[in-house]
Amino acid sequence: MKKNRKSKKRGFKLGFAVLVIPVALVVAILVFRYIMGNPANFQGNNSANAALPGNYYGIIYKGGLIVPILMTLLLIVFTFIVERIIAISKGIGRGDVTEFVQDVKFLLVENDIAGALEACNEQQGSVANVVRAVLEKYQQLEKDTTLVKDQKLTALQKEVEEATSLELPALEQNLVVLATITSLGTLMGLLGTVLGMIRAFGALANAGAPDSVALAQGISEALVNTAFGIGTAAVALIFYNVFTTRIDKLTYSIDEAGFSLVQSYATNHV
Repeated sequence: MKKNRKSKKRGFKLGFAVLVIPVALVVAILVFRYIMGNPANFQGNNSANAALPGNYYGIIYKGGLIVPILMTLLLIVFTFIVERIIAISKGIGRGDVTEFVQDVKFLLVENDIAGALEACNEQQGSVANVVRAVLEKYQQLEKDTTLVKDQKLTALQKEVEEATSLELPALEQNLVVLATITSLGTLMGLLGTVLGMIRAFGALANAGAPDSVALAQGISEALVNTAFGIGTAAVALIFYNVFTTRIDKLTYSIDEAGFSLVQSYATNHV
């Protein structure tokens, strides 16, 4: 039953991840073409001309074909930032995780299993789910007369590991996307920079007077893509580190609660 829930959850999130990419690409192309490429953003109402002074839509549009790709990456980053904030908030639960773990440890010292289960129902979230699963196993082992104490402790520790393995993937889901875009955004920005510099040097290589318009467009393309790529990578990196830090704290809380449950059983059952 647990495995079925796990596979359904993964399938849903995998489908969500696959859907986000084409949708973000379509949105980026539409924004690039019809908003940033609006003729009103350029001199002479012609997108082939230079952008109006101070018109950032027109300036970004002159970044070239790499800009929609970078916009797609940025939209994907923002989408998964929102998705991870929601998922990790659910994983944390309703109250403070540290206080919840301390309350559970106190209740275990008092051997109040029912009170600990009630605390789990109030807290909810990933830590509470693990603790609840282990507490239910705890109660089963108390009634089991076929196993010796060491076997029961081993079974309890195994339950901690299994319950943790069910919760952690949901917390870490899609973080690989942010990690990938951290590098990919920089590389795509660098590609746009190289293409812009090629255009700029091509304008300088013309016989006679250099084409100043083509030179300016090439430099603009290079700088816009550099800024866009670095900005996208920076946002992805910052939130990736924020999320992994939060997940590490939750993992530590799960480990602490699981250790307390095993020790409580060892202490209360001679």
